[in-house]
Amino acid sequence: MPARLLRLLALLQTRREWPGPELAGRLGVTTRTIRRDVDRLRALDYPVAATTGTAGGYRLTSGSNLPPLVLDDEEAVAVAIGLSTTAGGNVAGIEDASMRALGKLERVLPARLRPRLAALTSATEAVPGGEVPPADPAVLAVLASCARDHELATFGYRSRAGAPTLRRVEPHALVTVKGRWYLLAFDPDRDDWRSFRVDRIAEPATTHRTFTPRELPAQDAAASLARSFATATYRWTAVVTVDIDTAELRERLPAALVGEVEEDGTGARVRISAESADLVVHDVATVAAVAEPRTIDAPQEIRERLDVLAQRLAASTSPARTGSR
Repeated sequence: MPARLLRLLALLQTRREWPGPELAGRLGVTTRTIRRDVDRLRALDYPVAATTGTAGGYRLTSGSNLPPLVLDDEEAVAVAIGLSTTAGGNVAGIEDASMRALGKLERVLPARLRPRLAALTSATEAVPGGEVPPADPAVLAVLASCARDHELATFGYRSRAGAPTLRRVEPHALVTVKGRWYLLAFDPDRDDWRSFRVDRIAEPATTHRTFTPRELPAQDAAASLARSFATATYRWTAVVTVDIDTAELRERLPAALVGEVEEDGTGARVRISAESADLVVHDVATVAAVAEPRTIDAPQEIRERLDVLAQRLAASTSPARTGSR
């Protein structure tokens, strides 16, 4: 496809409608040339609609076929990120389709983008059961490259309280869980593993200083991140005890649960802590769904929300409600 047609197609994809004279001015051609180019796009199965008059113009519409898309560098990397996480099993049922689409995208990527995509796919893990979260592809690319090349990274970071800090870490992996991106890294200044929310990271950069990768605190990056969540203390905390052993409870619980499972006499103890009260209620209810709780120790607001949830469930399964369906 000639370069001018590609530029015209890219412009048509950025706005709902373009006046003919404005397109001609952007491309440095006449309106007559624009009309001819639009006809050529239509011949290639691009559904371009035209309206006449002073308010007329051109716009892409929905067609019966799927023509090729024109993506800029950041869009291509963003699509690849989404495909790599779903191909890894993050969204059940579309793994094979995602893998095929990712393969097609990798084959046509320009050489300058291939290292970024390779770094992202090698340094990214996804905890099953959540959606692929939005993120700045440029930030993800820098962090992934540092993780792949074992280079120390620096960045500005905003804490939960909003306090700005400057961090220097050894990046290990990017993990998606519960609708967020996290960086799992070792912090030499604190001599411990840390997890960082990517949406709080600003201006990441490599120091070009390499490090020797350390052994993870758990079996993989996702499990290590879950462990850091489980052991941390946030605004809301609840403790649930059940009468089944820890091995059976861990097998029943989903991987994305933020709780820490420990032995508790003849049963198991789950400690759940999060900044969101809704998330704590959700995970307490998840534990209750797989094992009958013996005790639930939680703040008053969490207990009240659990009572409301129990009332809703009882009302929705009552004989009167069930019989009306």
